[in-house]
Amino acid sequence: MNPLTQVDPEALCRRRSLKWRHHADDVLPLWVAEMDTLLAPPIAERLHAAIALGDTGYAAPGQLAQAFAGFSAARFGWWPDPAEILHLGDVAQGVMRTLEVITAPGDAVLMNTPAYPPFFADLTDIGRRIKESPLACTPEGYRLDLDRLERDLADPDVTAYLLVNPHNPTGIVLSREELTAVAALADAHGVRVIADEIHAPLCYPGVTFVPYLSVPGGERGIAFHAASKAWNLAGLKTALVVPGADAVADVRRIPENVRYTAGLLGIIASETAYRGAVGWLDDLLAGLDANRKLLGELLAAHLPTVGYVPPEGTYLAWLDCRRLGLPGDPAEIFLNAGRVALSPGPTFGAPGTGYARLNLATSPEILTQAVERMAAAVTAPGRSR
Repeated sequence: MNPLTQVDPEALCRRRSLKWRHHADDVLPLWVAEMDTLLAPPIAERLHAAIALGDTGYAAPGQLAQAFAGFSAARFGWWPDPAEILHLGDVAQGVMRTLEVITAPGDAVLMNTPAYPPFFADLTDIGRRIKESPLACTPEGYRLDLDRLERDLADPDVTAYLLVNPHNPTGIVLSREELTAVAALADAHGVRVIADEIHAPLCYPGVTFVPYLSVPGGERGIAFHAASKAWNLAGLKTALVVPGADAVADVRRIPENVRYTAGLLGIIASETAYRGAVGWLDDLLAGLDANRKLLGELLAAHLPTVGYVPPEGTYLAWLDCRRLGLPGDPAEIFLNAGRVALSPGPTFGAPGTGYARLNLATSPEILTQAVERMAAAVTAPGRSR
């Protein structure tokens, strides 16, 4: 069954999570990366059992690393060493704690833009500078610009490259050939690659996710994984830092107290996700696949000038609203005039101007209503497409 159709809309409105509480009750929230699903039944059962035991103390890692390694081997054909995997609270925190170990204050960190908005502030907070390497925008969608990347990696101030794959917000998924080229370029210029692979389980039919650490030259890389996106567990704080074979010593230098930022319920839920809720994930992917196609149909019918390339991975849609000719940020207009909350494109960096990010991990009914409201917002009196 499609997990995206199992939640009563009235129940969604009673949720305490950020997605549903940040805006007024009349707003349809299609912004932050939470899904409108119930928990996978095996996860819910395991958490209920833990609560019944009062098992809410400090987190012990249990079999989480082993569970992830088994899932990765079955799903991606890659077996990371469980003994070297570090658990902590979330991927963004893992990225920053790792950068504090492998770079120095004042170093430049390269990242592709448009980029996940919190990284801009987080990198500044730890005293690292940001160097943007924009993705190439083609008629067929975004791609990694290897020529631009090579020039940017050659900057002597750049010591690390924050690679996000599958990419947020564009939804592209890099091929083995692209990742191998990245590894070769990074090695040639002495730049460390850290790979945010949090959306790895969320790739669509015909698209293969390739772990960065599995490609030739990826041994010096460090990857970050979590069950939080694929199984909707963001509030149960747990993520994994996975070192390449030549980066084990670096991960061991991350302060021991970072491990205590993981939550026990998150570890229990994540372990159960990787071992016992893969069938639920497959059902979810079928529902998300249907939604990404539905979104294309809805935009063609109601907002035909909005550019949209269905994502290869993630449940995020990067909408090019520039041809709407709006007098300001599209997300702000959709919110104020249409009561639909999207993520504002400019928060993803300069290439996001005129864009908005839409979270399509909701029911087909809510998705349809949202696009209809967005269309009405831009055709209100005084506005035109």
